[in-house]
Amino acid sequence: MKIPRRFPSRLLTLALLAGFFWIAPPRGTTAILAASVTAQEIDPESGKRADELGSESDEPRGFTGRTNLPLPRFASLRASQVNARTGPGVRYPIDWVFQRRNLPIEITAEFENWRKIRDEQGTEGWVHRQMLSGKRSIIVIGEVQTMRRQADAEAPAVARLAPGVVAPVLECNGEWCRVEASGFRGWLPRAGTWGTKPGERVK
Repeated sequence: MKIPRRFPSRLLTLALLAGFFWIAPPRGTTAILAASVTAQEIDPESGKRADELGSESDEPRGFTGRTNLPLPRFASLRASQVNARTGPGVRYPIDWVFQRRNLPIEITAEFENWRKIRDEQGTEGWVHRQMLSGKRSIIVIGEVQTMRRQADAEAPAVARLAPGVVAPVLECNGEWCRVEASGFRGWLPRAGTWGTKPGERVK
């Protein structure tokens, strides 16, 4: 049985450390095993069902069904609570509940309005496409990563990001990605993050 990861720090805590800022991930879990949840997919922030949500997904407004977009591809979660089911439909039981808005995920399969996704830890499940966003993000993996002013290992440090921090992607070029975390903008080495393909250009 997979043990969900727990984060040790409160939401994007900032502490002055050695002349630059330390950014830590929120306390809690990214994905939890579902015990007893409702069958209908509900966005907890809007209170709407998945089929009532807007078009902020990985497909254009009015789209239903399978895309011609490449698989696998990266996207992100659009809600702070997303049910992941064992199959593509509400008749399938909820296996996991993702609890991290903007968490980067990889879409690995499609069936009608459902997408099979996985996170950086390999947790998989089927979610309704309206629970996904085409907005790109990364999650820091491995060791603490230093955000730098330019895409250069010798550039001045802006902040240090702990493993588990999720940050929206502003652009990626070569071995570096420019991101924003807790109001700070700068460049991170792509190798220390998950959420983009090697060498992928993101704008």
